[in-house]
Amino acid sequence: MMRSLFSGVAGLQNHQTRMDVLGNNIANVNTIGFKKGRVTFQDMLSQTIAGAARPREDVGGVNPKQVGLGMTIAAIDTLHSQGSLQTTGNMTDLAIQGEGMFVLSEGDKQYYTRAGAFGIDSQGVLVNQATGLRVQGWQAERIEGQDIINTAAPIGNIAIPLGTKEQATATTEVYLQSNLDKRLELIGGDATDLDRQKGTWTTTFGIFDSFGNEHTLQIGFQRSELPNQWLATVNIISEDETIIPDVSIATEGRNENTFRIAFDNLGALQSIGDNEVDQLITGALQAEVSFAVPGATGDLRQTFNLNLGEVGSYTESLTQFAESSSSKIVRQNGNGMGFLESFRIDQSGTVAGVFSNGVNRSLAQLALASFSNPGGLEKSGETNFIFTNNSGAANIGASGTAGKGKIVSGSLEMSNVDLAEQFTDMIVTQRGFQANSRTITTSDQMLQELLQLKR
Repeated sequence: MMRSLFSGVAGLQNHQTRMDVLGNNIANVNTIGFKKGRVTFQDMLSQTIAGAARPREDVGGVNPKQVGLGMTIAAIDTLHSQGSLQTTGNMTDLAIQGEGMFVLSEGDKQYYTRAGAFGIDSQGVLVNQATGLRVQGWQAERIEGQDIINTAAPIGNIAIPLGTKEQATATTEVYLQSNLDKRLELIGGDATDLDRQKGTWTTTFGIFDSFGNEHTLQIGFQRSELPNQWLATVNIISEDETIIPDVSIATEGRNENTFRIAFDNLGALQSIGDNEVDQLITGALQAEVSFAVPGATGDLRQTFNLNLGEVGSYTESLTQFAESSSSKIVRQNGNGMGFLESFRIDQSGTVAGVFSNGVNRSLAQLALASFSNPGGLEKSGETNFIFTNNSGAANIGASGTAGKGKIVSGSLEMSNVDLAEQFTDMIVTQRGFQANSRTITTSDQMLQELLQLKR
């Protein structure tokens, strides 16, 4: 009879613990990044009154006789299921759709979280606004004019220094694309200027020198007297001054700004060359253009490559078809001086800075951590988790790698607590608690009857 009392007490205590977990779940129903807990029970060691007996020739076997000694908590698990995403419109609010956690740092100690309510502190560092913990990732490095993010390097703080200056960069590459209309009339040597304008196609685009001054690159295309050939004339217009550049293709030291472009009978780019016999007929065709930079000290010349496309290619190359001319300069890699005005974070976690000069640059990339057993992580408060011996080591990498999910900017992940489920479990827990209290009450009444037997 005393065993039933202790079993009832164990039931009361453990159902109370389950109620504590349910109460914590319900309290955090609106906590961003919160992961709900779950309590599971198991029975305790049973007292064996009689053991089992095997069957014999004259009688069958006998089962063991055991009395249970109550129940205990088997586990309190943290369930890392996906929570719903809530759109906030704040570009530093981040959510993870799929596996993975953000990595936060406090000195040498690392924390992991699904709560992505981040912001920028006074030093331009991306931090958790509630705790000040710094978000970890990789900072971009500027190597030979390219922004390189090495995700194999150790992680560190992410700096987004709004208002910093972006230096001017001289144009070194210019790219042309689209079509030259084969139907443009060939104009003879004694035609008027108006007739010559009808037989040409001119395109312009802005390029930059090392000071950040913008100049206009002008390229005029005119049908040649030879079939499927065009003459391209290059000029640089700086304010009201026209600069005649040097164009070099297969020879060096030329002082002419005109070169020939040839197409095959299928309209694809075939070759480019100067007015002599030197030509380029394979691979990527480009002409080297150089000009004297206005306002520079001494004889400063700027050189850039004019890229026309691959021989035989119809994509990202010049072509010649009987359609309206649309050849244009599509892009160049120079820019004037600018300031970092804003930034965006894409689904790979890459932070792209937007500068006042129109340049977009990769500034950094956020790191995500995944674990072989996320349920083994230990809650450390403030919606953070820390590593334990049973969680497995943190596998830190970029979004979309090694099973990690994608990052959604302008959203937050809500709690994964289901209120209907919690209320149902609360009712079951309450009934279990009541039933165990009845066990104690009934056992007490039986003991009272036993004590009164001598009266």
